[in-house]
Amino acid sequence: MGILQELLKDIPLPKMAKVRQNFDDSKIEHLGEAIKEKLQRDAIEQKIKPGMEIAIAVGSRGLDRLPEITATTVQFLKDLGAKPFIVPSMGSHGGATAEGQTEVLAHLGVTEESVGAEIRSSMEVIKLGELPNGLPVYLDKYASEADGIVVINRIKPHTAFRGPVESGIMKMIAIGLGKQKGAEATHQLGFKYMAENVPAMAKMMMERSPILFGVATLENAFDKVTQVEVLAAEEIEEKEPALQALAKQLLPKLFFDQLDVLVIDEIGKNISGDGMDPNITGRYPTPYAKGGPDVNKMVVLDLTHQTEGNANGVGTADFTTQRLVDQMDLEVTYANGLTSTVVAPTKIATTLPNDREAMKAAVKTCNILDFTTVKLVRIKNTLEIGEIEVSEALLEHVKQHENLEQISELAEQKFDENGNLT
Repeated sequence: MGILQELLKDIPLPKMAKVRQNFDDSKIEHLGEAIKEKLQRDAIEQKIKPGMEIAIAVGSRGLDRLPEITATTVQFLKDLGAKPFIVPSMGSHGGATAEGQTEVLAHLGVTEESVGAEIRSSMEVIKLGELPNGLPVYLDKYASEADGIVVINRIKPHTAFRGPVESGIMKMIAIGLGKQKGAEATHQLGFKYMAENVPAMAKMMMERSPILFGVATLENAFDKVTQVEVLAAEEIEEKEPALQALAKQLLPKLFFDQLDVLVIDEIGKNISGDGMDPNITGRYPTPYAKGGPDVNKMVVLDLTHQTEGNANGVGTADFTTQRLVDQMDLEVTYANGLTSTVVAPTKIATTLPNDREAMKAAVKTCNILDFTTVKLVRIKNTLEIGEIEVSEALLEHVKQHENLEQISELAEQKFDENGNLT
């Protein structure tokens, strides 16, 4: 027996019970119709002239019903005689290559066939100007040559900074449409100033390029569209902050203030830009954002297939498994940190041979006297927290909380012959 196994052999793992977390599940059933209704107003329609070539900025996040949102916007523009095309707008994602960004869109279901518009992908940009602080402002070359630009994005809290505007239309303009060079420039001075620089860059881009409007969605706790808004370019700066505030209210969460251990089955870029959403875990990659539970030790067990080896976020955990590390594409993972300038999440957490030992290590180090009283929560990922597992020490809290409901009896956790959860 090795030294690690010797240290961990007597550490108990708790029995777990399944718990349902109840969130408001209101959603828009007929999304296409809702988008059309928002598009069909004078402030939007009067911007579109027959024959205009219009670039539609589509990003790399897994927005609910993104192909439908995009196709509806394409058809609206076509009906008014315009010639829309898609521009991948995702900073440095997709390996920062034109082909890679087209592939990212295809993974999300956005293809020329599914949305009815050509995809023009390039990493080439033009420089629009500089902010007073010296940061350059860039715009996708294809978009710069268009007669108009439309931006599609979800509005939600950012994972690394706080401000009136976080993730949404203005960030999509500043970082998405700026491609790799724009993303690099936006992150150059760090997240400490992101709440100032993102809106400033977006404002300059709206002043110096033909941005027409933005299609913004808000999602409920189950990642389903619950509200859609279409903001004319002149409305974006004024109206986006209120939508951001609403998005914070809609955000799902773990209904626990303090946890000894949080176990996350999988992380990945398809789950969150940070691999796992810090708004859920309470573990942020920078000191400029806060919220969520106080977690003493965190374990991540595996990568999603869709993340294709990008393990950004593993460094914010305390422990991980050899299985996850073996799947890491270090080049892609480290490129994430080099672009964002935040490299702590791309470090490799303390690595144990399997799930059981990683979880035992977390229990051993979570700073409690009696390990049998560990407050442990296990989730699949930070997108799917409607049903979770909790240890016995948390069941009294569950009984007393109006949003929590125990739905199974306590049971031992089951591991296979390799020590991994079944």
